[in-house]
Amino acid sequence: MPLSLDLLRPIGERELWLLSERNPGYQLELSPEGRLWVSPTGGQSGRRSLQLAYQLARWNEERSLGVVFDASTGFKLPSGAILSPDASWVEAGRWEALSEEEKEAFPPLAPDVVFEVRSSSQGVEELRAKMALYLKEGVRLGVLVDPYARAVEVYRPGKEPERFEGVDVLSLEPELPGFALRLPPLW
Repeated sequence: MPLSLDLLRPIGERELWLLSERNPGYQLELSPEGRLWVSPTGGQSGRRSLQLAYQLARWNEERSLGVVFDASTGFKLPSGAILSPDASWVEAGRWEALSEEEKEAFPPLAPDVVFEVRSSSQGVEELRAKMALYLKEGVRLGVLVDPYARAVEVYRPGKEPERFEGVDVLSLEPELPGFALRLPPLW
């Protein structure tokens, strides 16, 4: 389970940036309530996240519809939370509307699509709560990959999550046109 720290005082975006730079290998996120979430990435978790990001990047390279981000990218969400999905995608027009300064910092937007891959240190309920937060912040599609249950949960605003088990390929249309997530490399 990631470590959740109650800080003596709220930290700002700049302090989170500096903490991240000084503590490589840890994923640092700031909850809407100002709690600092800290989680290192283990070997299997890093491998799975990279495989997922690779599939997403290859799809995007063929279509040039947006920009793909890895787990090290923190997004400053409307609530003030700064979260780092394991992989994410932002539609090209939304990304290009940002200033160069906004692109260099924690981008001030919710990604269009987020992926979370459960690690051995995370509970599935914790990740489901994170998916609910993403949707509340404006994410259009959330995908929770649970390699331990060999299941995927797909979240869309205003709809009940869909759960998929025993599938090798999962289409994520219409949000990602033509993208099919290959699951065996993630198990």
